[in-house]
This record gives sequence, structure tokens and C-alpha cells, in this order.
Amino acid sequence: MWVYFIPLYIAGAIIVLFGLFALLARIRGGRYVRPVMQGLAKIPGVRGLMMKASRAALAKQNPEAASALQKLERAGVANDPQRAQAALSRLSASERRAYLEAAGQEGTLPEPQNRQQRRAMEKLQKQRRK
Repeated sequence: MWVYFIPLYIAGAIIVLFGLFALLARIRGGRYVRPVMQGLAKIPGVRGLMMKASRAALAKQNPEAASALQKLERAGVANDPQRAQAALSRLSASERRAYLEAAGQEGTLPEPQNRQQRRAMEKLQKQRRK
């Protein structure tokens, strides 16, 4: 007779885990859920699904920033600051503004390598503040 309740036990366990995950996401701005997400990202296929969901959420929230991020990813700016600077200059004004605003919130602006790039980045940040 107890064999018939196995699907209920599995569903109950999934609901409890989901509730625990939601609780961890609420505490201290998600500080405790980040290691869990990093562990889940190591599972093949899950990282791609998380990236796809993140892009879809960004596209709904801020389409210009999503477009800018997509263009920057195509340019391969993740490892090369010079490529990042060149790709930023190819963005439209609204895309650049949206990307810099989003990157400023995340604190992940690309590091300029020389004085000229640093001054250009400071100029963009001043324009963004106005």
C-alpha cells in the first residue's frame, strides 16, 4: 500500500526544496543561494538554461541593455578589454547608456588599459549621470 504514495513523497520533497530555495533567495539578497546556483551551473545543460532564462528576463525588463549585451557577447569581450572598448564604441547611444547603467549596478565595467581608454570611460560615466 505504501508504494502508491511514492509519487506523493517525491512531489512533496520537490516542493520543500523549492520552498527552501525561495527562502534562501530572500535572505540577505540571495547571498546563500549563490553557491547553490554555482553548483547547479556545473551540471551539463543547466548553465545554458539559466543563461537563457536570464537573457529572457533582461529582454523583458530592459530590451536595450539586452541588445547591447548580445552584441558585446558576439564580439567576444569577456577576456579582452581592448575588444570590449571597441565593441562599446560600436553600440548605439541608447544601448551604450543602458549597458553602462546595468554594468554600473553590477559593478562589472571593463577595465581600461591605458589613459585614453580610462578618460573615455570616465566621459561615458559622466554622460550617464546627467
